[in-house]
Amino acid sequence: MKSSAKPAKTSQRWLTSLLKKVRNGDLTVDMAVKELGVLPYEEMLHAKIDHHRSLRTGFPEVIYGPGKTTGQLLSILERMVPKSEKILVTRVDEKTFRAVRLKLKDALYNPSAHAIVINRARGEKLTPGISVVTGGTADIPVAEEAALTAELMGNKVERIFDVGVAGIHRLFDHLHIIRSSRVVVAVAGMDGVLPAVVGGLVTCPVIAVPTSVGYGASFQGMAPLLTMLNSCAPGVAVVNIDGGFNAGYLAGLINRI
Repeated sequence: MKSSAKPAKTSQRWLTSLLKKVRNGDLTVDMAVKELGVLPYEEMLHAKIDHHRSLRTGFPEVIYGPGKTTGQLLSILERMVPKSEKILVTRVDEKTFRAVRLKLKDALYNPSAHAIVINRARGEKLTPGISVVTGGTADIPVAEEAALTAELMGNKVERIFDVGVAGIHRLFDHLHIIRSSRVVVAVAGMDGVLPAVVGGLVTCPVIAVPTSVGYGASFQGMAPLLTMLNSCAPGVAVVNIDGGFNAGYLAGLINRI
């Protein structure tokens, strides 16, 4: 596919001036890095790729898959891969992955999270401290998206699935892992009580993720969302319905502190 990319937004004149200031001692290297942290982005017909997001936030821009054609996705990836060691594409199917794999041989697919991952950061030491807990098996896709995001940010993630309050003894069997965490991601649909229960058992932050799992009165996740927002346990924060990526990213930031 022929690229429609245009030159990056940063002008050559501005960049030359900045580098001259560093060379002449008018600007420190750290100050220059701060200046460069907001630029550039690459203008394409269908996207504006933020190549320097990792410089500003510590993690590259993530590609949200739905709504993009395979051609659009491939053109974005072809521009991002040379400039980033890590790539995450969320909410895509295996057919899309197969098309990506033809172009990018080291792309991997997580069928549970419905996500494509490219990770060229070899020998990275993972930081322990994150647990991802689900109420049921049906919550695993959202939980896996959270876990995968946190792992790509350089964290070791403990997965504890299907320990909801309908059989709360299952949760207690894993308390030693949960209590050793620095942050817990609790993912649940139905009544959405799990995060409040976990919040009453740990000293660390709990990130609650409501899922759209449930019958009619769950209203596609609205019922667990409201339950989690009204949690009586302190230390529980709530992300959007099915927001596995947001929860994993936030957990990664907390564990980095």
